[in-house]
Amino acid sequence: MRIIIIGNGIAGSTAARFIRKYSDHEILMISEESEYPFSRTALMYVYMGHLRLEHTKLYEDGFWAKNRIDRLHGRVTEINPVSKSVQLHNGQSLSYDILILACGSLPKKFDWPGQDLQGVQGLYHLRDLQQLEDQTGRIRKAVIVGGGLIGVELAEMLRSRNIAVSFLAIESSFWNTVLPAEESAMVNEEIRRHGVDLRLNTGLEEIYNDGRGWVAGVRTGHDDHLEAQFVGLTVGVRPNIGFLYNSDIETNMGVMVDDYLRSSQKDIYAIGDCAELWTPRPGRKAIEAIWYTGRIMGETVAHTLCKGPVKYDPGIWYNSAKFFDIEYQVYGEIEPQPVEHVQSLYWQGANGKKSIRINYNSATSPNFPLAVRGFCLMGIRYRQEVCEQWIRSRATIETVLPQLGLANFDPEFFPQYESRLMDLYYIQSGKRLILKSGRDRDAVTRFLNKINE
Repeated sequence: MRIIIIGNGIAGSTAARFIRKYSDHEILMISEESEYPFSRTALMYVYMGHLRLEHTKLYEDGFWAKNRIDRLHGRVTEINPVSKSVQLHNGQSLSYDILILACGSLPKKFDWPGQDLQGVQGLYHLRDLQQLEDQTGRIRKAVIVGGGLIGVELAEMLRSRNIAVSFLAIESSFWNTVLPAEESAMVNEEIRRHGVDLRLNTGLEEIYNDGRGWVAGVRTGHDDHLEAQFVGLTVGVRPNIGFLYNSDIETNMGVMVDDYLRSSQKDIYAIGDCAELWTPRPGRKAIEAIWYTGRIMGETVAHTLCKGPVKYDPGIWYNSAKFFDIEYQVYGEIEPQPVEHVQSLYWQGANGKKSIRINYNSATSPNFPLAVRGFCLMGIRYRQEVCEQWIRSRATIETVLPQLGLANFDPEFFPQYESRLMDLYYIQSGKRLILKSGRDRDAVTRFLNKINE
């Protein structure tokens, strides 16, 4: 059986790797972007000089041939589900038995005047990194549009080269559609602390042409005029599915798939950023352009094709990122706005760069009173498997707090803050809990072993 995978990102590469692990099927990965799969999240560190591009490859070059995974550097322009074939940009036609769409995303644009000028780009593909590197020498001032994670990465990259950066975000506080108010305010300060001109409640109206086809500046929604030799568009991404529109594969924002990641056309699957679930799990989105969900989808489709059907299950939500010097982790449900029957225990360090938030059901909640719902951490690391076990087992806040030290990632070397959370809970509830040792390595080992039993 011949399996063609369009795309060699984390979703496509994981699917290929596990298909080979489970079977001897013929595998061909097609990618327009790069000859070898690489870690997209590491691109910023290449620009900042922390890594070389070859260090971002998922595996050594010989891995793919050794595992009999063929690669083709090319662009698919058309899919014919009836003849079960794909057409390439050079006119070549390739037949398949199974087709897996893992074609990723493209940066969003909103028809701004001047958005196609030289010096205006996103930061998603390898070519974006190469283009930015080529242009850096001529950039004195930059404008970034869009207050998301890629925007922060791009701001840090440019500041590492001492380029002046103005950052436009339409939100009243950075990423406040995701972060609670306190954490969002913390990120505002961190961005500004690194010399970025963060402009909230500010959108983009126009990008100016210097008369030679290059960007010269922008006009904001407040009619401010900012000089710029570079404009980074980081207002989100959209599934890269334009080449599918004449294929009879059902699409919406992405390729519509069922719980088994099957598209509307027989023997065609979609995974990763381009896949849109008909029925996402409660609390999850239909499209999740997240590294780990792409990896899980790749494993899932490989199991379905080679060992038997299995439903896609992304598990408990988690994510991580870095806002300059502040690391961010979230496990479970952390709503940006207060929710009925949900209470929040929040502690913030005096330096304004560390915080812990634990959300839990109130005592009056109709479902599982006092059960922990989620953790949000800024500048502090917790063990994912420990937090997820507490959430999955619906452990109560009064069970979790006394043993919170079990979640510390490096308890021997990092300060402990559990007692402060215990004090806050006493103020909040009037209940005094007894804290267990947060540095008992044997207790951590026993807890982790119990999870993995």
